[in-house]
Amino acid sequence: MGFICGEGRSQVSMFPVTLDELVAENHVCRVIDAFVEGLEMDALGFERAEAAETGRPGYDPRDLLKLYLYGYWQRIRSSRRLEAECKRNVELMWLLGRLAPDHKSIAEFRRRHSQAITGAGVELVRLARSVGLIGGEWVGIDGSKFRAASSFRAVRERKELEQYLAEMEAAEGNEEVTVDESAVAAALEKLRRHPEPEAQFMRPAAGTNKVPGYNVQIAVDAKQALIVAHQVSQEANDSRSLLPMAEAARAAVGSGEQPFHVVADVGYSSGEQAEGCEKKGIVTHVPAKRGVNASGDGTLFDRTEFHYEQSSDTYLCPAGERLRRRQLSRRDRMIVYTGQPEVCGACALKSRCTVGAQRTVKRHFDEAALQRMQRRATPETMRLRRSIVEHPFATLKYHIFGHPRFLLRGLQGARTEISLAVLVYNLKRMINLLGGRVLTERFATS
Repeated sequence: MGFICGEGRSQVSMFPVTLDELVAENHVCRVIDAFVEGLEMDALGFERAEAAETGRPGYDPRDLLKLYLYGYWQRIRSSRRLEAECKRNVELMWLLGRLAPDHKSIAEFRRRHSQAITGAGVELVRLARSVGLIGGEWVGIDGSKFRAASSFRAVRERKELEQYLAEMEAAEGNEEVTVDESAVAAALEKLRRHPEPEAQFMRPAAGTNKVPGYNVQIAVDAKQALIVAHQVSQEANDSRSLLPMAEAARAAVGSGEQPFHVVADVGYSSGEQAEGCEKKGIVTHVPAKRGVNASGDGTLFDRTEFHYEQSSDTYLCPAGERLRRRQLSRRDRMIVYTGQPEVCGACALKSRCTVGAQRTVKRHFDEAALQRMQRRATPETMRLRRSIVEHPFATLKYHIFGHPRFLLRGLQGARTEISLAVLVYNLKRMINLLGGRVLTERFATS
């Protein structure tokens, strides 16, 4: 018995197969095609959205956007690899009409259209709202570190240059220090030409070494886990991201007058941010980050045992004595309250309170807002947070990026890549929820 044999390579077919027959009706290429064709490219800011009457013809930005969406869907982000795929991939031949742009044209399109690509993502969220896939009541916010394109050594050298220039600036005017003007000029020029001037050292995960990277923030709607807002920042922690991300998410979902709830982890704990959210009518559910008494064996009184009295602006300790305001830390937005050393020293409960000369308690400027936010952060809302935001980040990192490291340099390049990845993530979710054929029809009629 022989094998199943294919057709001969030189055999002529009487009925040639068309490209359209090779792409299924519910295929992702048809969804991408319908979505991009429905965009108002000129309004979004894509250059050459309308063909010029004179000059050399260029590629339609619609075709290049389709190419990138398909590429990120298949974990192909390199412009050179996309160029190769155009020449051998039947699906891309159908999507682009057998066009095969060179890698320079492909890369230049991505570099120049960061804001326009972000705008296309906003349009997709609007379409998702129109078909009822966004609830607009509960949103989870989270951040994660992505490795920058530059090496550890390159960013370390940049940091050393910045430190050297700061020292020279501080020494200016000091007659005892000789400043080498030529060395300063060379350092300035080298810093100006650095390929990654914005990446910061960050820890990708707890217990790992710091690497050059960016902090990626996402806001995910609770109804169908669609990403409604995103941002890339240089800040290693999330403490100042709650309010801007919450505002961006509310604008994206169009919550209007209905209650808008935001849930996040303890990294977003900030009294100032909580107060700002309350003023904007945003209900936050975030555990408060509290300091602990670092001394002792764990049997010391917790700060919750000390009761604040607003009328006298003092704390009442478990022994009935008062801790009075001593100093103010505007940098940390903290007020420090301490007991009197002679009172604490003679107290019968001192061994259960502090190992120092006196007990100290800190109160945040916006302590009331912090406490309200803490009370709302119930175990149920924290479970909701995990179910909303952790899976989208895993998909972005390993199913779309393939490896959480940017290819483009600089903050703007990182934002462009995240905008493309979020677009693809939302398309994947919508196809899983509605089906490729239904979604194609929705895009075609929207």
